[in-house]
Amino acid sequence: MRSTHWLFVVLLVIFGYLQQRLWVGDGSFKSARALEVKIAEQRAENEKLQERNTILDAEVQELKSGMETVEERARQELGMIKEGETLYMIIK
Repeated sequence: MRSTHWLFVVLLVIFGYLQQRLWVGDGSFKSARALEVKIAEQRAENEKLQERNTILDAEVQELKSGMETVEERARQELGMIKEGETLYMIIK
C-alpha cells in the first residue's frame, strides 16, 4: 500500500510539472500564441516591403530604359525646363 502511495505522489508531481510547462513555461500555449502574433506582424511588414521593392524595381527599370522618366524627374525635382519653354511660377 505504501509503494502505491509514493507512486501516486510522484506521478502527481510529474503531472503538475508538465501542466505548469504547458500553460506558463517555455513552449507553452501563451508563448506559442505570442509567437504567432509576431509572425503575423512580420508577414504584414514583409508584404509592405515587398510592395515597396516592386515599385522601386519598376522605377529602376524605367530609369534604365527611357529618358522620359529622367526628364520628368528633372522637371519635378530640379525645376528644369526644355529649351524654348517658358516657366510660370504661381505663388500663393
